Amino acid sequence: MKATKWIRSLLNAALAGMGAMAQAGTTPPLVLGVVPQFTATETQLRWTPIIEQLQTACGRRFQLQPSRSIPAFETGFLAGSFDLAYMNPYHAVMAQRAHGYIPLVRDNKKRLKGVLVVAADSPYRKPQDLQDQAIAFPAPNAFGASLLMRAVLEREQGVRFTPRYVKTHSNAYRQVLTGQAAAAGGVQATLQAEPDDFKAQLRVLFETAPSAPHPLVAHPRVDAATRTCITNALLQAIQSPSGQAALDGIQMTEPVTAVYARDYAPLERLSLESYVVPAPPN
Repeated sequence: MKATKWIRSLLNAALAGMGAMAQAGTTPPLVLGVVPQFTATETQLRWTPIIEQLQTACGRRFQLQPSRSIPAFETGFLAGSFDLAYMNPYHAVMAQRAHGYIPLVRDNKKRLKGVLVVAADSPYRKPQDLQDQAIAFPAPNAFGASLLMRAVLEREQGVRFTPRYVKTHSNAYRQVLTGQAAAAGGVQATLQAEPDDFKAQLRVLFETAPSAPHPLVAHPRVDAATRTCITNALLQAIQSPSGQAALDGIQMTEPVTAVYARDYAPLERLSLESYVVPAPPN
């Protein structure tokens, strides 16, 4: 009897999966944009397990659309090109203003904190020691790593500096070790993702105040049922070892529902508009 029920369960699951795949095959894929904190290859590796789990859970195809740089990613979401996007907190403000993008989930374990790093053996001990030096940043509008960091250095620390925008967090850190910049802006999550022997050559000089971390957002054209399915799939992924591993890969170890009014609207009060650099047209 138990064997019969087990076989019936397997058949039902198989039929459900076939139905979902049939539906997925006739529906255009949902285009996913990811802010390029890492190289394109590493971004693909990190997000493929999540995409596979979402496709299984929601019966829809997902297509990762890489961006060559953070400004190119901004051009994409400001044009409304992405159905879904994983973006920094201030991008969420920009995307909501531009198209009404809706935050779905974010990590609850760690707050986003900008870090300013220098070489471990450098003489710099406080931000003011960087007066008139070159500082590397991923891109002008990378929130914790650049946008907020530049505002805090100038407004609160009184530091004048020459910014160097080098596309990714990894590139910014490496500018320090090659002597092309005295310091680099990043965030705790990307710094911790670097190899241990690499991190040992860097020292955190300064940190910004924490904020809500990167959300996964959806364009309003994504129907409510699909948005709910994506949200629930990510919230439930933590319950399996493979799901937890996939979440760890995208730095969303403890996913929770994201709410714009609570998590990202407060950033509007920081008055960072003068530090935002518009993305160049394609």
